Amino acid sequence: MTRRIIVWRHGQTAWNAARRVQGQTDVPLDSLGRQQAFEAGARLASLQPTRIVSSDLSRASDTATALAEVCGVPVETDPRLREMQFGAREGLTWDEAWAQMPEAMAAWLDGDESKVEGSETHAQAGERFAAALHEHADALGADELLVVVAHGAVSRVGTCAFVGLPEDSWGAFGALGNCAWIALEEVRVGSRLRWRIVEWNAGTLPEPVLSDDD
Repeated sequence: MTRRIIVWRHGQTAWNAARRVQGQTDVPLDSLGRQQAFEAGARLASLQPTRIVSSDLSRASDTATALAEVCGVPVETDPRLREMQFGAREGLTWDEAWAQMPEAMAAWLDGDESKVEGSETHAQAGERFAAALHEHADALGADELLVVVAHGAVSRVGTCAFVGLPEDSWGAFGALGNCAWIALEEVRVGSRLRWRIVEWNAGTLPEPVLSDDD
């Protein structure tokens, strides 16, 4: 009697391909992203999900719809699953961000995420995502599978927060490829149940990742 969660990143967008930070800017899937969602959705449908909950940004909700159309489970949306807010960096490439705000970017690399105007911290993003994941996980019945469709950075830090990993260990987990996923299952450890990671960046062979979370 095992409850399971799949945390699934959306398909590719034109901004992913151009290596522009998206954050909470609502950038749609491109043609490759739609194909990725269709192909990965067909594989995930074989797991027979019982619920699909998605970020309300279109690149995630459209990815979720590709799965829903195969398995017949409706898509619910939750804005807490949106990507991390990158503030003034959104819409910029790495080089453009360094050219426009070198001091803020240097502080970012040194661990001070407050210097990029309008930016959410990784800890803040992880906390809101983990809170949503706990709420939706608590609603699962025995042997049910929840698919959560979200974004690269927030899925990485939010999953780590959800399973109780300390923040200083989050950087040890690599970014997710487009339409790759994290698999979680609930297990008994001693007298209590807890969630553990059983797959990370699944669904793809190792390849360059186009992500806000480099």
